[in-house]
Amino acid sequence: MDFLKLSNLLFPGIKESPEYYEEKYPPRNLPEGAKVTRFAPSPTGFMHIGNIYSSFVDFLVAKPEGVFYLRIEDTDQKREVEGGIEKILSGLASLDIFPSEGPAFDGGETGAYGPYKQRGRCEIYRCFANELVKKGFAYPCFCTEEELGALRENQEKDGENPGYYGKWANCREMNFAAIENNIKNGRPYVLRLRSDGDENKKIVVEDLIKGKLEMPENTQDIVLLKTDGIPTYHFAHAVDDHLMRTTHVIRGDDWVSSLPIHIQLFRMLGFKPPKYAQYSNLMKMDGASKRKLSKRKDPEAAVSFYFEQGYPKESLIEYLLTIMNSNFEDWRRANRNEIIDRFPFALKKMSPSGALFDLAKLNDISKTVISLMPADEVYQNALNWAKEYDEELFALFSNDPDYAKAILAIDRDVPKPRKDIERWGQVKDYLSYFYESLFAPCRDLPENISKADADAIIKNYMEVYDESDGKEGWFNKIKSICGPLGFSPDVKEYKKNPESYKGHVGDVSSVIRAAATGRLNTPDLYEIMKLLGKDRLLKRLETFL
Repeated sequence: MDFLKLSNLLFPGIKESPEYYEEKYPPRNLPEGAKVTRFAPSPTGFMHIGNIYSSFVDFLVAKPEGVFYLRIEDTDQKREVEGGIEKILSGLASLDIFPSEGPAFDGGETGAYGPYKQRGRCEIYRCFANELVKKGFAYPCFCTEEELGALRENQEKDGENPGYYGKWANCREMNFAAIENNIKNGRPYVLRLRSDGDENKKIVVEDLIKGKLEMPENTQDIVLLKTDGIPTYHFAHAVDDHLMRTTHVIRGDDWVSSLPIHIQLFRMLGFKPPKYAQYSNLMKMDGASKRKLSKRKDPEAAVSFYFEQGYPKESLIEYLLTIMNSNFEDWRRANRNEIIDRFPFALKKMSPSGALFDLAKLNDISKTVISLMPADEVYQNALNWAKEYDEELFALFSNDPDYAKAILAIDRDVPKPRKDIERWGQVKDYLSYFYESLFAPCRDLPENISKADADAIIKNYMEVYDESDGKEGWFNKIKSICGPLGFSPDVKEYKKNPESYKGHVGDVSSVIRAAATGRLNTPDLYEIMKLLGKDRLLKRLETFL
């Protein structure tokens, strides 16, 4: 076969040579050891939390001296949705992940290694596909879907491995005259790799997460270009990762089985393969067993879920780092107020067996994150969330910002702040008793308090209540009504002689708390009563009676 003649037949009018693109996209001028990573999603309009997980790892690995770029793999137009790229950019930006290069919100691109959308790189793929044909490493295949289906049936019948390879590759040895005739007659064809793999030989890859991987060489004559000339993922990613000078490919381990194909493609194209780091997919407990987090079954698989629920981005970042690196929690405990950028992220600290995605753990982390925020920051975040998702809360916060901030400041700037809020979607319920439009009276009492005792506590407290009391005076007045009603004003004394009392001062306070707030568990009661004010408080106590 005259491969040069075949190349001229298949690729007439190729404008540029591989040398042209090598010169156009030279090795990056970066400090020694700097890494180039990429996030390469399809613009389907759905951002999976796994996408964020992957891109965050890419982002952290490339920092601070390397390059993290965004490449849009839009070769499958059937899956593409309008606004898909904008949703990807928004999803990344929502967690402060900003690519150094790639598509931008304004529709343009930044960076010297574009186009960053694969459909804009078709001439580049054609150039390198043509080079493979010239070397005898690729050939046209005219098999129809029906013929390929019959091939699979025969392989099943004969107990052979499925696929297009060896004696089953019907077009592999087609002569030039037959190829030329088919093309003249308009028969559609794909371009296939002429694999030189041997199933008895192995490739060895040192994965940066999983360690040493050994797998049989690829023997399949995979498709490089589809009938419309658009490249397959395998071929496009090899060309793109080389010309964009990617040093590290970080991806889910569902791609491990494709490693033999990718290593073979890099070799046959004459490229040095990047380093691979393949992590296990995010898992979820389903009863007693684990399964992959599913965008069909699990609402938390969608990135939008977290912002609709009102999780702060800081909480999600902290949680992702917790499941990414095994040493993050220890680091955070030792560096409570340190910024995330100071954490020494390392690929080798990623679990090779997969991270368990646990909403309960996220909630726990988020409570801590929010508890450490100043009241003004909590207010602004909750206000921003409510503007989009809760009209009633937005109106309440907008009408009196100072009052809302004062509520959120209770028990906040203290050595051990309360952890009552895990997401902005809970804020309205958390502070509902501060607003008459949201207040829901509660008739619950501590278990050891009778209705008669509760009645007596409130009546007696109303007689001694004075709005001008400081905190010490306020508490002394609560203690003052304990003795006459059969309660101990001292908790320690009550614990020594519980049979001598109906309860203690804490129980008395709980009754007042229930009457004032409709709850048995709240932040500092004195601060709450100060904010409610005399008129509103006394009205609630009377209503409780």
